[in-house]
Amino acid sequence: MGYYLAQALYEGGHRVTLLNRGLTPDDLPKDMPRLRADRTDSSQMRRALLAKTFDAVIDFALYKGSEAETIVELLQGNTGHYIFISSGQVYLVREGIERPFKEDDYEGRLIPAPKDNTFAYEEWLYGIGKRDCEDTLREAFEQSRFPYTSLRLPMVNSARDPLDRLYNYYLRLRDGGPVIAPATPNYPLNHIYALDVVRIIQALIERGVGIGKAYNIAQDEHVSLEDFLNLLAEIMDTSMPDIVRFPRKELEAQGLMPDCSPFSERWMSALDNSRSKVELGISYTPLGEYLTEIVTEFEENPPPEPSSYRRRKAELQLVRMTN
Repeated sequence: MGYYLAQALYEGGHRVTLLNRGLTPDDLPKDMPRLRADRTDSSQMRRALLAKTFDAVIDFALYKGSEAETIVELLQGNTGHYIFISSGQVYLVREGIERPFKEDDYEGRLIPAPKDNTFAYEEWLYGIGKRDCEDTLREAFEQSRFPYTSLRLPMVNSARDPLDRLYNYYLRLRDGGPVIAPATPNYPLNHIYALDVVRIIQALIERGVGIGKAYNIAQDEHVSLEDFLNLLAEIMDTSMPDIVRFPRKELEAQGLMPDCSPFSERWMSALDNSRSKVELGISYTPLGEYLTEIVTEFEENPPPEPSSYRRRKAELQLVRMTN
């Protein structure tokens, strides 16, 4: 999302400054100023941002409450709008609420921490960290009118996803073999298109709306994995997939999860986007339309084969053994 947003703002005539560690080369315009800092190090952040002001700041990499405290300290009075990219995972650490989650579901009792050193614990910790950030920002707004907006996002789809989740399914549909997935959970999928996030952030900046509030940002559609893959296959003009389900523990024991079906995790949110449409006037790109755009990009500029596809033969062998 950051790449697409930086390009869009730059092409729209804005003066854009990037802040990151500088460890990964980028193909953004060379005349775009770069600031270097590890945002987990408050002293580096102070050196990078000292005496600087910005009309707006968009933060894609804030994960801990202590880091939120630092950013409030450094940007208080130095920005007109701070937009925090939060996560639908703030709801997944809540007790007793049902999908799709609404903004009003945020307050309430949290689930206890899962067993340490587990996947569930890491995902729980991510949701708790995002909540700590939101709570810090909200308190700063209430105490000193710090001009924040939190955008709560579910799974983000784009051709540049560093985890190649959608591309994983694309490759499996293209090879014509079955897609294997865990039997549970089988939640409806509710995602968001990266370019919709970019467009929404641009609107927030230009209109100055949403300050002091949090919004769910998600596509309108809530679809089953079967319907999602059938739609993707139709767009790709390939045969409809055979989806074969196995007990989750069996797939985990063979090291096939989450690569075989990355959209089958418990830790994936589903969001009610009504407030964003009513209060911000937002509309969302239809699922079929944006999947077509992503598939076109895959076909015109094929990404490298991801490591998550390397055990494809083991997946197919598992299916053959059960037939």
